[in-house]
This record gives sequence, C-alpha cells and structure tokens, in this order.
Amino acid sequence: MYPREKRKSVIRMDPDCAICRAPATHGCDCEAKGLEAAVQQAENRMMQSVYTEIRSWVRAHAQDYILEYFRLLTERRKAAHTEHIERLTAQAYHYYHAPPHPSELQQAQAALKRGIDDDWQSSVQRYPEVLEYFFGLVEMNLPADDDPSVKDPPLSALHGAARTKHRRSSTIAPESAHERARARRTPPPPAIERGARTPGPPMHLANPMAPVPRSRRAGPGPYRPPTAPPPQSYYNYHIGQ
Repeated sequence: MYPREKRKSVIRMDPDCAICRAPATHGCDCEAKGLEAAVQQAENRMMQSVYTEIRSWVRAHAQDYILEYFRLLTERRKAAHTEHIERLTAQAYHYYHAPPHPSELQQAQAALKRGIDDDWQSSVQRYPEVLEYFFGLVEMNLPADDDPSVKDPPLSALHGAARTKHRRSSTIAPESAHERARARRTPPPPAIERGARTPGPPMHLANPMAPVPRSRRAGPGPYRPPTAPPPQSYYNYHIGQ
C-alpha cells in the first residue's frame, strides 16, 4: 500500500477592517464607503480640468452653430420680405401710380419682426440637440489592460518608487483662428489654459480610508499625549500645478 499523502493545513486569516478595526466576520462597509469617497476626491482633482475643457469646447461650437443656423433663417426671411415689398410697390404704381400705403409697409415690417423672433426662438430651442451632438464628438481614451502603465504602475511602496502623475485628457479637435474670432451673441466661455489642472483640495481634508483613532483608556499613570496620525494614503496626494 502506498503511504497516505499528508494534506497541508490551510490557515485563513482575514484582516480586520482597516478603518474601524472590526473583525472581518462583522462584514462592515467602512472600507467600501471610504473607497467610494476616495474615488470621488480623486475624480474631482484629476478630471475637473478635463470637464471644464470639454464644456468650454462644446459650448463654443454649439453657439457658433446656432448663430449660423439663425443667420441662414433670417437671410431667407429677409429675402422673402424684400420680394414682398417689391411686389407691393409694383402693384401700387400699376394701379395708383403712387408708392404703397404706409400701413401696408408697417404691416410688412411687423410681419418681418415676428418672423425673425420666431426664427431666433426656433434656433435657441435647438440647443439641447446641438449640445448633445458636440458632446458626442468628444473621445475619452482609456489604456488597454495590458498596457505597461496599467500592469506595472509606478506606485510600489516596497521599492520606494516615486509616484508620477498621469492624466489622459479628452481628444478635442483644435479650433481655427476664424472660429475663435467669430462674433457670438452671448459672451464666450472664459478661456482656459491648455494642459492646466484645477488645484486639488487642501491637504487637511480627511482621508476617507484612514483608520478611526482608538479612544484613550483611562487608567493609572501619567497622561500620555496621543501619537502622531498615520501617514496619508495615496488616495489623498496633492496635485501640483
């Protein structure tokens, strides 16, 4: 008979909660909530400048499109108005050998004003459609899962590698000088500096992933001041300008 193979004993030791230090068997959600808050903070620091750049680009192009659309409508309406005035003038001289009656000209001008107002209203009401179109042109590029920067990020605390900051911004077509100089009805959005980032939150913000400090137990002996807080995790690093 073959000797029975000895089974290796498996020791399972789940770590306690890193925030409230409760045993793993309690199944608390402190770490999940802390991670969600840390993701929100990192998104605000790293992506706010990208959101601002995209919003400004979309707004400028949407305004240009609406103004051009309104210009085409008004040119067509003004051409029809001119033909109507010429027709009234020809009829007045044909039948009365005199210019058109002032009331007819006033009615024609009032009709032109109402038409231009309708054209502007219909143009402005197209903003949701136009904004969605230009937002749809923005491309967000994410690296592949096998990208070296994803598989081996320079964040290792074991080797003491310095953390480098990467930001993959959106892809937006550059605007021409003619588009920049085109007059707009509403004020253009404030100019932003290419590649600029909004400053991150101050370093005194609470780290959502930091453990809850233990309460000091009362007991005999002299009072000992609390120890220094633990170092901040990588979730709360500061973005340089």
